[in-house]
Amino acid sequence: MTQETLSHQPVLLNEVVEALRPEPGKWYLDGTLGAGGHSEAILNASAPSGKLIGMDLDPNAIEMAAKRLAKFGERIKIIRGSYAFADRYITSCFDNITGFDGILLDLGISSMQVDAAEKGFSFQKEGPLDMRFDPNQKTSAYDLVNFASEEELSRIFWEYGEERAARRIAAAICSARVREPIETTTMLAEIVANAVHTNRKSKNNPATKSFQALRIAVNNELETIEKALPVLIALLKPGGRLAVISFHSLEDRIVKNFFRIESTDCLCPPEQVVCTCGHKASLKRINRHAITAKDDEIRENPRARSAKLRVVEKIGTEK
Repeated sequence: MTQETLSHQPVLLNEVVEALRPEPGKWYLDGTLGAGGHSEAILNASAPSGKLIGMDLDPNAIEMAAKRLAKFGERIKIIRGSYAFADRYITSCFDNITGFDGILLDLGISSMQVDAAEKGFSFQKEGPLDMRFDPNQKTSAYDLVNFASEEELSRIFWEYGEERAARRIAAAICSARVREPIETTTMLAEIVANAVHTNRKSKNNPATKSFQALRIAVNNELETIEKALPVLIALLKPGGRLAVISFHSLEDRIVKNFFRIESTDCLCPPEQVVCTCGHKASLKRINRHAITAKDDEIRENPRARSAKLRVVEKIGTEK
């Protein structure tokens, strides 16, 4: 394993393995492959015959994960694609697959993506305003920053970044881009910093929320999660589990609400005596409250501080 791979450690690793209960002969899907750390642990735990499909949009991540996971041979198949369309890809990997016993999503951005200045995710490193997980995608952060309306930019910063200064930041961007295109991460970070009245006691960079919001908007992250959850549940075998790690409150809210609704039999108003909705629970929540990282993991990996793991099991008896 390379030093580069070692520097990108997966969050809540033990908790994910415990939640998915990997076993020999079972099938697993890692919809957010990244550097392959979670997949490696699942394949180790399901040895000698457990199999896994890993998916990612980032070709650099796929290249890194492929090297890390090469030792597993035919037990691992890697696909470049979105987990929201996993149902379109899986039959091309293994002929005899009928569903998954465990599925993992590790949402958000990886440390290796932040560290790559050329991807434009970090306000601390000079780089192009890109922020695309998939380099083949048409719209980049540059397009939004330089061509979206002031109203649209304000909406993005408010809805996806929960940024109180959304209007001031949007106005400052529109004013600056009249003089010259905003081409780099540091140019944008400086504009945002000048527009925000920073609390000197705050530990966060004033551009944190704005960059987060742009990344979410560029990659349609929230819409992708909403679209993916029903697809992934359909791919689970009865008794199979879906584990989702989120880092942002908006992501976690989508996951939490979906799991709550799909683990409830009747969705009629409480005052209604007779059920008329006909809704039946398809899931069982394994943890009612999100699992978070322990102090020792947070000390070793500060990124784990905001991680929340939620797990559900598909109702039914596995044949």
